[in-house]
Amino acid sequence: MALWSGRFTEGADEFTQRFGASLPVDRALYAQDIAGSKAHARMLAAQGVIPCEDADAIVSGLEGIEADIEAGRFAFDVGDEDIHMAVERALIERVGDAGARLHTGRSRNDQVATDTRLFAKRRCSDLMRANLALRRALVAQAEEHFDVILPGCTHLQHAQPVLLSHHLLAYTWMLARDFERLVVARRAADASPLGAAALAGTTYPLDRQMTAAELGFSRVIPNSLDAVSDRDFLLDLSYACSVSCVHLSRLCEEVVLWSSSEFGFIELSDAFSTGSSIMPQKKNPDFAELIRGKTGRVVGDLMALLVTCKALPLAYNKDLQEDKEGAIDAAKTLEDCLVCAAGMIETMTVKPEAMRAQAQRGYLAATDVADYLAKKGLPFRRAHEVVGHLVLLCEQRGCDLGDLSLDDFKAECDLFEADITEALDLESIVAARTTEGGTGHAAVRVQLAHAKEVLAADEASV
Repeated sequence: MALWSGRFTEGADEFTQRFGASLPVDRALYAQDIAGSKAHARMLAAQGVIPCEDADAIVSGLEGIEADIEAGRFAFDVGDEDIHMAVERALIERVGDAGARLHTGRSRNDQVATDTRLFAKRRCSDLMRANLALRRALVAQAEEHFDVILPGCTHLQHAQPVLLSHHLLAYTWMLARDFERLVVARRAADASPLGAAALAGTTYPLDRQMTAAELGFSRVIPNSLDAVSDRDFLLDLSYACSVSCVHLSRLCEEVVLWSSSEFGFIELSDAFSTGSSIMPQKKNPDFAELIRGKTGRVVGDLMALLVTCKALPLAYNKDLQEDKEGAIDAAKTLEDCLVCAAGMIETMTVKPEAMRAQAQRGYLAATDVADYLAKKGLPFRRAHEVVGHLVLLCEQRGCDLGDLSLDDFKAECDLFEADITEALDLESIVAARTTEGGTGHAAVRVQLAHAKEVLAADEASV
């Protein structure tokens, strides 16, 4: 019979027992559960609720159980509903009545909320470290290939030339925002529900501040109803994981494209590629594709939790047993994806010649030619039309703007002079974008320094 079976005359049906069990999921929280129980026992003794020798026996017994779980020696019972009941059952078996006093002034409602918050805090920190590793890899590639030029695109069509370093740094800023979302999620989880009991508090003189401090929480949750029913912190974590996976999916989409024969901008290392079972020439970007594919499951984890939390009356409801599996999966999936992406970016080979060759196609100088005319006094809309005619001429001839003669330019507008060739030079086009955040060399040097400063500050905060 279960530890809560006092008012029942028969045990649970075998199927419903399996259906209601959360042990396969929440056994991952054993360390947090044991830490919370040790803090609770010490607090009960300090408040005179249980004898000090009972608290000592409880703590010793819990440490033995933790060691057995970590060593794979712990025997879970078929009747163990969850990790909390499994640990308490084993504790009572080992230390007797002292173990039976552990649950004084506590409910599984505040116990599981405590465990989950401790777990979320730790996973946020793990994910922050993995985020930093990928950002370091991107910054390193940006520094190593600072001057490399490639075609910047909109609508996946050639638009304007940009520095590869500028392009890579765009992803570091996405990841910096992801880092901030993880900081917010960790802060949201950093509040102790322990002592709220089932929903209304307890008649025992508990010291909630003491247990919060021992467990490393910065504060206690002020409302006992909210303490046992709030899962906003898991929503924050799941949302942070979802957005970060979306960013990784965007990065990996470009890795897939850039490593293709059509682009040939990069080559992935063998360690982050696979072959074909039938086509011996293939080198597939499987891991980039897999990261892209895993985004769906993480977004699905967020959606599942949002729906679980919808329309729940106060306070605790069994629906909340469904809160952990998705959040655990989202955090693990994102961590794996970040580790894989960091290794992939760190070891990829950049091919500057292929990037430059593509940057010389697709009329990437068109905007600068229009700006050339506008700076000479022609209204920009008229300049835009003139250059559009020149592009049409190039398409008819099968050439690029740089292949046109000065006479061709003057035939469209007499404001063109011999210095128009300067507007067609890739380095000049890129270097001219000196505005803050632009792709010009000087602007990117400033941006790179800023990105490294933010990276260093974030590294110091983990």
